[in-house]
Amino acid sequence: MAEVYTRMIIVAGYLTVNPAERESYLGGCAEVVRLARASAGCLDFALGADLVDPSRISVFERWASVQDLHAFRGSGPDAGQQAAIIGADVREFDASERS
Repeated sequence: MAEVYTRMIIVAGYLTVNPAERESYLGGCAEVVRLARASAGCLDFALGADLVDPSRISVFERWASVQDLHAFRGSGPDAGQQAAIIGADVREFDASERS
């Protein structure tokens, strides 16, 4: 019997922004979250304020495939969002399972 793979790509990490701009940054991301969640292959998409570090935004995404992730990604954050990011550690992981 052939093995079956359940595909899943996880994107996880954090962004660092000026603490005074974090609420505004997150507010500007609400539409991105809605669009991502409505995109083909999106299993979960969340951005949230860290409970301890006022400059940190947690990133968590789950996608059915790399192709779905990259199709949504497009050009990435707009210029204003990109300018607000002063640091980042966001990574992509293949969490596929064999059965």
